[in-house]
Amino acid sequence: MLKYEEIVNFIQKSCWMLDEEDFDGFLGLCSKDFQYKITAFSPEINKEMIWMDEDFEGLKSLLGMVPEHLRRLGKFTRHVSIGQTSRKDHEVSINSTFIVIHTDLDGKSNIFGVGRYNDKITYTINDVFLLSRNAYLETRDLGIGSHVPI
Repeated sequence: MLKYEEIVNFIQKSCWMLDEEDFDGFLGLCSKDFQYKITAFSPEINKEMIWMDEDFEGLKSLLGMVPEHLRRLGKFTRHVSIGQTSRKDHEVSINSTFIVIHTDLDGKSNIFGVGRYNDKITYTINDVFLLSRNAYLETRDLGIGSHVPI
């Protein structure tokens, strides 16, 4: 059985790889059935909005194109607080809160976004893989946004 500490380390590692823009490393943590979403609730239209919905191959393609895009200069840092976990067979659902901070080239840091990760992982004796991540945003104004997953 996967220990809570191993779950925390896995989620933290996934965020660290995104911080470092180690996209191959991040994708290596994902199952081939991985599904990534960015969602937010809009009180103006009283509905959930889906801002991104990609499977493994779609996300791999998107991340492969990041160097080709004009993008926000600087670095993103994710701070994650792992919350509740629930288990079923060899799957674990994890609800966490996150803050993404952007630091520009002059060293000025601002909060980019705040929300919750709803992650699902699967594990065997030797491996752990991310099955899905829904980055549910409380922040709905991201300025010019980002080509890198939240």
